[in-house]
Amino acid sequence: MRKLLVGLAAALVLTGCSTGADQVDVNNGGQFRFVAATPAGEVIPEGERTSAPSFDGTLLDGQAWSSTDLSGDVAVINFWGSWCAPCRVESPEFQDVYTDVAEDGVQFLGVNVKDQQQLAQAFVENKGLTYPSLFDPASEVALAFRDFPAAAIPSTIVLDRSGDVAAVYTGSVTRTDLQAVLDQLLEED
Repeated sequence: MRKLLVGLAAALVLTGCSTGADQVDVNNGGQFRFVAATPAGEVIPEGERTSAPSFDGTLLDGQAWSSTDLSGDVAVINFWGSWCAPCRVESPEFQDVYTDVAEDGVQFLGVNVKDQQQLAQAFVENKGLTYPSLFDPASEVALAFRDFPAAAIPSTIVLDRSGDVAAVYTGSVTRTDLQAVLDQLLEED
């Protein structure tokens, strides 16, 4: 009987992992049609890019925000959670890159998912992040990006100046790779 209970407990734990905090709940009828991730440091050729969806939300500081605020700039959208170990590693690197390129027509936006607001705010303060982050506990913005792998945390989507998706990364992104992508996009007309 004890072995049966241990087996059932193990099965429940594994089931919990498969539907855990790093996945978007699409029970509302949404479907994901993921595109392949972009190789590190590379961009999608201009003729093969697709438009990013429009979205809006509330920043961690309570201000309203809209994707139209990104118009005309290269944009880095990073989906993260305070509970995400790789996010703890890449966030300071993203801040460093943001500091280097903020005056070059590059915007950064964090999208905090599946989190509590006070934990997300503490993460931002602890990591010294100065770029804005949307608070998206229900992962509605990730659902808007259903054609891209924004459900994997961390994920990063880089937009060109036209608002087209120029690069998609699942997992953490290094400073070197992110900088290489931004350099390529800033050189485009």
